[in-house]
Amino acid sequence: MSQKKGLPVWLVILLHVLAWSALFALPTLLAPEKSAEDPVVMERNREAMKNLGRMMFVFWIGFFYLHAFVLIPRLAYKRRIGLYLLALVGVMAVLLGIHKIYFGFFTPDDLFNPRNFLLFNTVPLFFFMLASGAFRLALDRYRAEKLERERQNENLKTELSLLRSQVSPHFMFNVLNNMVSLARKKSDLLEPSLIKLSQLLRYMLYETDEKVSLSREVEYLQSYIDLQSQRFGQQVKILTDIIVPDQGLEIEPMLLIPFVENAFKHGVAMIEDPEIRIRLGVERDQLCLEVHNRYVAGNQEEKDKSSGIGLVNVRRRLQLLYPGKHQLDIRDKDGWFNVSLKIDLS
Repeated sequence: MSQKKGLPVWLVILLHVLAWSALFALPTLLAPEKSAEDPVVMERNREAMKNLGRMMFVFWIGFFYLHAFVLIPRLAYKRRIGLYLLALVGVMAVLLGIHKIYFGFFTPDDLFNPRNFLLFNTVPLFFFMLASGAFRLALDRYRAEKLERERQNENLKTELSLLRSQVSPHFMFNVLNNMVSLARKKSDLLEPSLIKLSQLLRYMLYETDEKVSLSREVEYLQSYIDLQSQRFGQQVKILTDIIVPDQGLEIEPMLLIPFVENAFKHGVAMIEDPEIRIRLGVERDQLCLEVHNRYVAGNQEEKDKSSGIGLVNVRRRLQLLYPGKHQLDIRDKDGWFNVSLKIDLS
């Protein structure tokens, strides 16, 4: 079962670069300090002010990630509000020192003004605090949802593993009964049946961890039908119409066998003229399985404790693996037990 993954690292980096590039295009937010002084003075300091704007752009990027990955998780989340506020004051103090030093050493005229400093840096501080906080909350929510998905996937894998472990013994009990019957009859069919059984076991043990090709599953199903045909011979009329073109489709393993298995389990004993009909085909990537068998209503009350495991099991697996992509109709009418299953395999 496939597991949902997060965005690739390169895509995350690209999204951050694009976001910062768009933000950098907002001159009013990241504008360097301005002054109402003589235009000649401002023109003389124009290049220095542009460099300061670039420096502040880098500073605010650093503050954004510092706030998101250090201040919020280590201080705000732990309710160390005093230290958190002190850290913000420290950020403003560092920013103040940068401006004071820059204007004093790297501009033709010292244009530093505390009022302008507060006016043009307080708003960006709160803006990046809010943006960084929203980013952190979104990141935490994404991580929590991802963790929950992984937990659910692990639970799902565990449940499916348990369901598969129920399928195998249930099926094996029936097949071994077939072998016992052939041995009692000293039938020549015992040896080829054992060979076919070994092939089935190999499939069950080594090829059912993940989805398998539909053709392989159908081959497994046909082998089971052949074993039952060898067991009952002419006693049971078995009609099959199985046509599955090789379209590269895949299916959950051992999903179809319970329906056929139940037909043989409950459609043979103490039934006059037992008959089982099996039809399997694929239409536009939709698998269609129909299984019909004669039955006697009174016999349903004499099921042993293990009966019903197959159908209950397969219903649950269909719900887990093909939610909204399958239709299962089971009904009995006029002495016939009818199963119709459709699965979208696209």
